[in-house]
Amino acid sequence: MADSAHDDPIPAELDRWNWGAFFLTWIWGLGNKVWIALFALIPGMNFILMIVLGLRGSRMAWRAGNWRDEADFRYTQKVWAWVGAGLWAFMLVFGLGIFVLVGSITKNSEAYRMGMAALEDSPGVAEVFGTPLEAGWFVAGSISTKSDAGGRSGEASLSIPISGPLASGDAKVEAVLVRGEWRLEAVIAIPDQGPTIVVHGISQ
Repeated sequence: MADSAHDDPIPAELDRWNWGAFFLTWIWGLGNKVWIALFALIPGMNFILMIVLGLRGSRMAWRAGNWRDEADFRYTQKVWAWVGAGLWAFMLVFGLGIFVLVGSITKNSEAYRMGMAALEDSPGVAEVFGTPLEAGWFVAGSISTKSDAGGRSGEASLSIPISGPLASGDAKVEAVLVRGEWRLEAVIAIPDQGPTIVVHGISQ
């Protein structure tokens, strides 16, 4: 592809949505000499440029480069589309893997197990939610630990989606790690409808 711009208008059959420009924005812009795509590097502008380049990217790329023929242009843009789709698919799978890994680590934590055990043993929770009580996959919150002269210490603050035959809602679990031993500070169940159930400690 030469450095000079293409003077002829883009053929109608090529003036279509450009997936490579949509997926890769400024990277595609560098490769196709469409410099306006670099505005995607400005915070808050990336999504806007994704739409603009998806709609107008083919026209911009055609004007910016001296393509040998329509087949050359079509093939090059198809390659960009496949590269962009592959990169987004990789990021999606990677993000999903991190999500599953974090969820698995959280559900295998002692704080989580203790909190769920307290919920399952609570008559009040059984009355409102029914049995068996099930936990959803997405557990929000944090668990932090550290080691010092007094042993391992830390804290956990978890929000667990829960459901049973009668109701669904969320559970809040607060726990502390003192000298290597986890202790529940507060466990509450919050049904979607109805009052909060204090299982352990005092609701914050």
